[in-house]
Amino acid sequence: MGKSQRVSPLRNLLAGGVGGVCLILAGHPLDTVKVRLQTQPRAVPGCSPLYQGAIDCLRKTVASEGLSGLYKGMTAPILAITPVTAVVFFGYGLGKKMQQKHPEERLTRGQLFTAGMIAGIFSTVILSPVERIKCLLQIQAGTGERKYAGPGDCIKQLYKGSGLSGIYKGTLLTLLRDVPATGVYFLSYEWLKDILTPKGKSVSELSSPRILLAGGMAGVFNWMVAIPPDVVKSRFQTAPDAMYPNGFRDVLRELVREEGIGSLYKGFSAVMLRAFPANAACFLGFELSMRFLDWLSTRL
Repeated sequence: MGKSQRVSPLRNLLAGGVGGVCLILAGHPLDTVKVRLQTQPRAVPGCSPLYQGAIDCLRKTVASEGLSGLYKGMTAPILAITPVTAVVFFGYGLGKKMQQKHPEERLTRGQLFTAGMIAGIFSTVILSPVERIKCLLQIQAGTGERKYAGPGDCIKQLYKGSGLSGIYKGTLLTLLRDVPATGVYFLSYEWLKDILTPKGKSVSELSSPRILLAGGMAGVFNWMVAIPPDVVKSRFQTAPDAMYPNGFRDVLRELVREEGIGSLYKGFSAVMLRAFPANAACFLGFELSMRFLDWLSTRL
């Protein structure tokens, strides 16, 4: 399934950081569209919804806020992406190592999936507050109300109002989203790399276009699993604290009762449009950085 690699926290930090920044730069505009579609209020009978779909949301955002409107809320994920991606790739490598009887053992697909789920657990601790802050800033940009001056002010106000629980609101939903989805993410990436490697060649020699294809498709598979809990998470994290007394279960019941099962796939088109280029960029940035670090280590 894939060759063992020694876990190197420093290399994962550097290469994962590059990959993560590539992911944010390529994918944040459509992430903004996704969150706005997921959290837009239900249309009043006889009136059209605020956004008719991903393209309409994209067009209206650019028309009213300019291109910069698509990058609202990006500071928090950019600042956090280096440790997040370092933790994800480190967690994945550690998950593989924990299951190996010896360093040269090739893992089964089930073991790769398990290693990916471990990576999802590792990332949730950092991702949950980042997602909370990002969603709040994206929503306020869409409504025109300026409650938070920026990420720092958002953290300060949340902590003042509810303590750490206010900053980490939605952690369980982030966990429910990321553990299975990250398992699928890494499993599909390893599987596709194996398929795309020409006969007689090593996976480590895979060309950039093939890495882009494998990484992009891994992102698509990841979000096919992740989007229902992500919709619930976005709604829950941006709602007033007293709105859902029973937590995300109230959100789920409200969505299904008022808007049907299809509401759990709000923003699906925006997610899919974003998933391929963003994750292709992430994995390419990571793989090229790792190759550069490997080359550098031979020269030092």
